Amino acid sequence: MNNKPIIIIPGDDPPQCQGSPQLKKLETFGEIVLHSNRPESNQEKIERARDASVLINSRSAVKWPGEVLEALPNLRMITVCGIGVDAIDLTTAKAKNILVCNIPGKTAPIVAEHAFGLMFSVAKRAAYQTVAVRAGNWSRVDNVFIQGKTLGVIGTGNIGSEMVRLGQAMGMRVVAWTYHPSGERSTKLGIPFVEFDELLRISDVVSLHLKLTDLSHHVIGQKELSLMKSGAILINVGRGALVDEEALAAALQSGHLGGAGIDVYGIEPPQIDHPLLSCDQAVFTPHCADMTPEGVELLNEGVVENVIAFLKGAPQNVVS
Repeated sequence: MNNKPIIIIPGDDPPQCQGSPQLKKLETFGEIVLHSNRPESNQEKIERARDASVLINSRSAVKWPGEVLEALPNLRMITVCGIGVDAIDLTTAKAKNILVCNIPGKTAPIVAEHAFGLMFSVAKRAAYQTVAVRAGNWSRVDNVFIQGKTLGVIGTGNIGSEMVRLGQAMGMRVVAWTYHPSGERSTKLGIPFVEFDELLRISDVVSLHLKLTDLSHHVIGQKELSLMKSGAILINVGRGALVDEEALAAALQSGHLGGAGIDVYGIEPPQIDHPLLSCDQAVFTPHCADMTPEGVELLNEGVVENVIAFLKGAPQNVVS
């Protein structure tokens, strides 16, 4: 009789874990079941995960509401391939003694580089001018000179700290806001912490690097957008729901904001008639900030390390 724990990857779409050599490390610890497509309903989630001791929620693409977790009697641990755990009902998980783990920091330089790339793409009007040139239009649009401008970083965890470093290297003036500022942290990063509204008022570029919580939901809304400089750029590689997307679309369409670089959305993928997608001065990527070959394998390595540590009785990177 096979008493090995069952490790289930319930929806590896877009591909994250499939084909990774990291999974071989788990073969001596448990039976691995990988589904390459997403479950289409809560009932299908339950059917796929019914026997699971461990779930690997690759790309956090599958949501785990309380009613689904309640129906999984054998589940002892969920680990995500990343840092965000907002796809999991943490209250129910805690009540059922299901450990939830993430992977903090492994791909911070890669995600920050993507955010920086979005900033450049917006500032240089790359997407808009690519479409224009392909259509035979040679009407030049003013670009934004980044050096010497003020970068406001909201959230100074691993990714936010990397964004600070990149901004400094580019010759930008960098300021930041965090829930827990300290003089020691300010000195280490070499930047001042400022009040939230002040950051919005003085920044030419605002870059979001917060976890999604009840407190941070729509941390950027109509009021906050109105405080931003005319022509400022907003970058979001955190979570879509950090921003009121309809308010952002209105701020872009009115010309108040100069542009936005967006990698994350309230609903993924967004509907094709989403008002943001009609904004010419915005650049979009499909929640892929860490999707480089290096980033994918770092996350796979991290998630496998989390599972092995848990099965050995020494769990790590525990969120809840």
